[in-house]
Amino acid sequence: MIGQWRLRAAFAARLSEMYGREVPAYTTLVDVSREVNEDVLRARGADAERLGSIGRVTAERHGAIRVGTPAELRDVARIFGALGMRPVGFYDLREAAASAVPVVSTAFRPVDAEELARNPFRVFTSLLTPADPRFFDADLRSRLETFLAGRELFPPELLTLADRAGAERELPDAEAEHFLQLAVQAFELSAEPIDQSWYEELEKVSAVAADIGGVGSTHINHLTPRVLDIDELYRRMTDRGIEMIDAIQGPPGGPGPDLLLRQTSFRALAEPRALRQTDGSVTRGALRVRFGEVEARGIALTPAGRALYDRLLTLVDDQAAAHPAADRTALARTLWAEHVPGSERELAAQELAYFTYHVAPDRAARSGSQPPATIGELVDQGWVRADPVVYEDFLPRSAAGIFQSNLSGEGSRNTGQEGIAYDSGWLSGAIGREVLDPYAPYERSQSLSITQVGRELGLDLDGTHH
Repeated sequence: MIGQWRLRAAFAARLSEMYGREVPAYTTLVDVSREVNEDVLRARGADAERLGSIGRVTAERHGAIRVGTPAELRDVARIFGALGMRPVGFYDLREAAASAVPVVSTAFRPVDAEELARNPFRVFTSLLTPADPRFFDADLRSRLETFLAGRELFPPELLTLADRAGAERELPDAEAEHFLQLAVQAFELSAEPIDQSWYEELEKVSAVAADIGGVGSTHINHLTPRVLDIDELYRRMTDRGIEMIDAIQGPPGGPGPDLLLRQTSFRALAEPRALRQTDGSVTRGALRVRFGEVEARGIALTPAGRALYDRLLTLVDDQAAAHPAADRTALARTLWAEHVPGSERELAAQELAYFTYHVAPDRAARSGSQPPATIGELVDQGWVRADPVVYEDFLPRSAAGIFQSNLSGEGSRNTGQEGIAYDSGWLSGAIGREVLDPYAPYERSQSLSITQVGRELGLDLDGTHH
């Protein structure tokens, strides 16, 4: 029998192989990421593995897909549910970008620390919002919804196997193999001709809308390796002549602990596609929709830490607007240095980031004295060590920034119309399963570790640092 985490690992590896065949520059990205990771490991030793073993980091991928209807999203949830992945977090990309990105998103991923350590594959999944009148007028919405209702993204056989793997948490060898083949095929780029005039009509609204609603299938949109030094990767990719987007999205980097998530990508490449003309003839054309993203993951921030991050982003925006000639990254680094603690210990003391706590075996054994009564003092006096918790989720503005920087046109948005409000509760209803609060798994890992420390040291610890 093949258990869920092995199915997940196999699916991630096969998807990576398939995507590498379809987008050769992706293979270059993976190769350069591996080289950078090996160099960082040599230079920094054990410290390079503070946020995950090199084995985990090298195997790690996140994918991105896009679907058109809640029914399609429910089917996606069944397929990823088979792999032990649950929807976590709600992201509204409609508000996060200057250009038109008419989607709301969630990320399917493992939730338990043990599952993440085995294989942390995650898929950022976006759902088109045809009902939002800022992007689609009544006539286009009606035709778009009819088009989407008429397609089948996933064969019934795949969904039946997915439901079985989801319920039993494993599949027999032969069924597992069949499931993996069908699942990978479902995300391949289709060779079916695309109705060019329909695609172009949607593209006027948004290139993302055309990529979702202009074709009869879905496909993996990007697949993202994880790198330990994203600034170095950006330099090396550029040196190889691969055109990268203008900037690295997310926190500015620099000295001090890595926080949240930094992402960049190479620009979307023109890929040959068959296009059907209005007279029915088929011609060869090219579409630019898929790009190569790469990410560096940092420490998960608490709600207070995240509020600080969002406040600093706004300050950077304000300063960049006031000084258009200034280097945005330099502005951000200055602000970060002023406002963000420069060490893990300070982040923990101010409860801005999540950590798991573990009794240091030598201290507890050696000391005849009574341990102090708070986690902060236990760490300060060397009774306990604090390990940072990796950020497993996404930043809407960074995701939108990557989408936007890979689009050729801005698309259009009718700002005179009132947008439709979507939230996590709406998305849970659309998917038919609860969209989890992204903070909850981090909070749980931290508090379980504090309880365990208290048990081992005979202390009653309440989870706060003070």
